[in-house]
Amino acid sequence: MSRSDDRPEPTDGLTSGAPFDVAGRDAVYRAIATRRDVRGEFLPDPIDEAALARILDAAHRAPSVGLSQPWDFILIRRLETRQRIADIFADANAQAAERFPAGKRDQYRALKLAGITSAPLNICITSDRERGGPVILGATHMADTDLFSTVCAIQNLWLAARAEGIGVGWVSILHEDRVKAVLGIPERLRLVGYLCVGHVKGFFDGPELEKRGWKRRSPLASHIHEEGWREED
Repeated sequence: MSRSDDRPEPTDGLTSGAPFDVAGRDAVYRAIATRRDVRGEFLPDPIDEAALARILDAAHRAPSVGLSQPWDFILIRRLETRQRIADIFADANAQAAERFPAGKRDQYRALKLAGITSAPLNICITSDRERGGPVILGATHMADTDLFSTVCAIQNLWLAARAEGIGVGWVSILHEDRVKAVLGIPERLRLVGYLCVGHVKGFFDGPELEKRGWKRRSPLASHIHEEGWREED
């Protein structure tokens, strides 16, 4: 049968590009809209291993530049190890508080910014920029593409966890070198994300930092530029 339009002929390996049905589409957007950075709401209940496998599989299906797949996931369940990481966080958090203006320090100290020991599982995500070989397709001119790819894996993990009713909190107030020493992470690897993972009492109906009066989400329109950069008025 001849084709009267300019669409390419079907190629082996392609699947349908049709949109999801309404329920499927709405489920994706619901996971995005209700994803939260969980801190103080973790429950001690263990995570079902099948659900954890699905979450990690979702992370491993993330896009990676040159199919380099630079990520690794270190699962940390032992309380002793989590406590050592919590001690590193406590030191870094005390230092971080001093960086804020005097009027903000008490508010900062009142925030609960980690659930390292209360969540039953911690996941440390690393990036290996040597994994794809000396030259990686797509990374020849932007050296940090391994980090970008690993963050995509974390976002996949986060959304899949939300769909499973499991909370995730990202702890970024850490001394990377000290965490790597505790976990035996090779020097060549970057520590990209340290996540607290577990079932929760519930999810906030908006960003917790917004609820706590720390900052408000800015409108989308202020982040959109047409045809080039536009300075805000």
